[in-house]
Amino acid sequence: MNDYVIRVTAANGFIRGFAARTTDLVQEAQRLHGLSPVASAALGRAMTAAAMLGVDMKGEKDTLSLIIKGDGPLGSIVVVATSGGKVKGYVANPKVDLPLNAHNKLDVSTAVGKKGKITVIKDLGLKEPYIGQADLMSGEIAEDVAYYLTVSEQQPSAVALGVLVNPDCTVKAAGGFIIQALPGAPEDVIAAIEEKISSSPSISRQFDEGKSPEEVLEGILGQHGMQVKAVMDVQFKCDCNRERLKYILMSMDEKEFIDIIENDKRAEVVCHYCSKKYIFEQDELKEMLEQRRRNEENL
Repeated sequence: MNDYVIRVTAANGFIRGFAARTTDLVQEAQRLHGLSPVASAALGRAMTAAAMLGVDMKGEKDTLSLIIKGDGPLGSIVVVATSGGKVKGYVANPKVDLPLNAHNKLDVSTAVGKKGKITVIKDLGLKEPYIGQADLMSGEIAEDVAYYLTVSEQQPSAVALGVLVNPDCTVKAAGGFIIQALPGAPEDVIAAIEEKISSSPSISRQFDEGKSPEEVLEGILGQHGMQVKAVMDVQFKCDCNRERLKYILMSMDEKEFIDIIENDKRAEVVCHYCSKKYIFEQDELKEMLEQRRRNEENL
């Protein structure tokens, strides 16, 4: 089964939901970054949430950035998702390793930290991007995303995110759902959905058992006339390139740039998102320095 996200409605349009299978997406992130199990779980949850929120954007070039910065040893989690299902992300400290928590599960909450901020930036092609922010509530990510949606976007949401990691650090299963009640949703429908959610198996267990996103949401929303409105493939995709990183190098302080040319004699730039390395040899660096100086003279 490939990774994909679905968007659905139910209860005559008063309920909408998203569900995503992201096992391959998270496994690719684990492979690229050499993530520890708890780092895989944390980044995987954030990538799953961003994938679902991203497909809700309308424009082909719209992007959504999800940044979670807590006071735990994992450091910042940064994820970027497009409306077309392309997702990339990284964590500041990918090798963090912690004991299992009291429930014998990966301790994502401690890794992320309970104090900090969750920030969502939506670039919708306007003059200024939309920026929303909320405090972290628990570091469990699903709870933090739900709280953000409620307080920053005024959209009460039920959020479930899960990642199962094998003993060899590979990803066994990953996925999640977001269910939202729109204004005017009948209280008895909301109560019935809440009961279904609370009595359902964990989201990671459902995907580990082979359930599809449709089956996951059908188990919660099926009795309310669920209709699938959109299906979008999801994949890890980084858009870094040599030319872009070249200009990042050229924007460095000139003294630092000259020091690299004269002493290091080459520059190695590594993309945060995909860990791809770009090598710039001394002759190319000299040409870049000359180009920079010409550009400054023409200003």
